[in-house]
Amino acid sequence: MKPTLQLRVGTQLTMTPQLQQAIQLLQLSTLDLCQEIQQALESNPMLELEEPYSEEDAQEASEEDWASDIPDELPLDSDWSDTYQDANAGSLSGSGNSADAPDFDRNAAATSLHDHLLWQLAMGDFDDRERDLGECLIDAIGDGGYLTGSLDELAAGLRVHRGETVSTADLEHLLMRVQQFDPTGVGARDLRECLLLQLGTLPNDTPLLAQAKRLVRQFLEALAGNDRRLLKRRLRLEEDELDQVIALIRTLEPRPGQRFDTSRDNYVIPDLVAAPSPEGWRIELNAEALPRLRIQPDYAALIKRADKSDDNTFLRQHLQEARWLLKSLSSRNDTLLRVGREIMSRQVDFLDHGEEAMKPLILADIAGSVELHESTISRVTTQKYIHTPRGAFELKYFFSSQVGGQRGDSDSYSSTAIRARLKKLIGEESPKKPLSDSKLVELLAQSEISVARRTVAKYREAMGIPSSSERKRLA
Repeated sequence: MKPTLQLRVGTQLTMTPQLQQAIQLLQLSTLDLCQEIQQALESNPMLELEEPYSEEDAQEASEEDWASDIPDELPLDSDWSDTYQDANAGSLSGSGNSADAPDFDRNAAATSLHDHLLWQLAMGDFDDRERDLGECLIDAIGDGGYLTGSLDELAAGLRVHRGETVSTADLEHLLMRVQQFDPTGVGARDLRECLLLQLGTLPNDTPLLAQAKRLVRQFLEALAGNDRRLLKRRLRLEEDELDQVIALIRTLEPRPGQRFDTSRDNYVIPDLVAAPSPEGWRIELNAEALPRLRIQPDYAALIKRADKSDDNTFLRQHLQEARWLLKSLSSRNDTLLRVGREIMSRQVDFLDHGEEAMKPLILADIAGSVELHESTISRVTTQKYIHTPRGAFELKYFFSSQVGGQRGDSDSYSSTAIRARLKKLIGEESPKKPLSDSKLVELLAQSEISVARRTVAKYREAMGIPSSSERKRLA
């Protein structure tokens, strides 16, 4: 076969470094983007933060404000704290007790339940062997405060892995001592034991304490089933006395380790802000979300076009990278603002009336309006938040599937709106006669929302709401 030259005309998409950077920045959350910007500032000398005023001006202003608060004359017999009540509160010694002083203990790392129990074990009167076995027991206590696994299994495991002659009776005796630790009820093997441990710490003169202990010990299932007739007959209590016993039990903590939960709240910085205006709702970028960057003017002035030295080449390369970054950030903000405005223009009823007015919305609806691909809309709405008078929401929150109404597609409802309506109906129900799923379907139909009973059950379970029979028992 003879080789020949052919000319072909076509188009091809090339993922340039600039395009890759723009896509990467578009899918980053605000916190991750701030870290990316900080790394760029540290590695690129052509970038700097755009400050509203210099640090020298800020320092001089703060010194002037501080000096203006000092009186011209102080009595000779006065103390500095007489003039400044929080003087000791801000000292490193921490001797002050002002309510406005920084709470260093509160800002410190939270202590886990495991560490709290180990500290009490170390402070207790235990010998080396008891302390060693106590650590094994504490390791078997879960985050809720309950002992996970039986003592027989723990004893068998210690005999196998450590070769020690540990009996179940030894662990039982030690567990009784661990159960005296704070929080009360820790180390229990079930809910009944946990509640009895807490009742055992109450004063003996607590009203109806003996009846409460007997109820927990023998009739906890009847209490869960709200069988008041059985409880009154077996405990020989009147109606008001039974109410006092139940109220006493409700003051107990079924999960004693809950307050030691070290999981932190995930704080978010909203990218967009929705605020009302005379012309309607205004959607703007959050000016406080990201630091503002600019090209360093002094270094940019050093670049010479005809100079091919290493220093000049270094500056030119970093200048081009800085321009790409600024352009990518500008493109990200523009895309985010366009998408956010388009989403909220379709969910104005949510801003005015809440979740029950949420409209059905899918990615394709927004993609067609802003002329972007659905995958791009997905990137823009992931981990991007908008602050509204009703709270801060992820942009993905405003997308929900469509559920048809009785009058056709024009009256369709979003699944979010139906969930909100179900939650409201269940919240307003009578505790003695909760609404069944079939009754909820009828009530929704009165509002011209046509859904199947299985759909109501699915939405109810997704919201963590038990069935009507279980709600009646819990009432």
